Amino acid sequence: QVHLVESGGGPVQAGDSLRLSCAASGNEVERYSLGWFRQAPEKAHEFVAAVPWSGGDKYYGDFAEDRFTISRDNANNILYLQMNSLKPEDTAVYYCSATLGEGGDYLRTRAFYTYWGQGTQVTVSS
Repeated sequence: QVHLVESGGGPVQAGDSLRLSCAASGNEVERYSLGWFRQAPEKAHEFVAAVPWSGGDKYYGDFAEDRFTISRDNANNILYLQMNSLKPEDTAVYYCSATLGEGGDYLRTRAFYTYWGQGTQVTVSS
């Protein structure tokens, strides 16, 4: 069991930065890779970024690689998403998720994630 709680979302202006946090708790949470997905209104979930427990390899969606940075604080079981140079098209609900999978094939695929947070809203105004 893994419980995930996102925080840090809110309204910002284009070009601003924002850091999202995801507090993870539960049994053997250290076994899980953690990732971020987002969903804009009337659109499907998009993969944003993911990182395994080791933190050695990080994976990003195409739109995120140049502007977003994923990291995790293993000692405190917190996942972060640093978002810079935000654009209006980044507006979405951002979800934290956990999977036992490792490697890009698993971490980029929503179906492999087994635990989800409730999401945090990010709204970017031009």
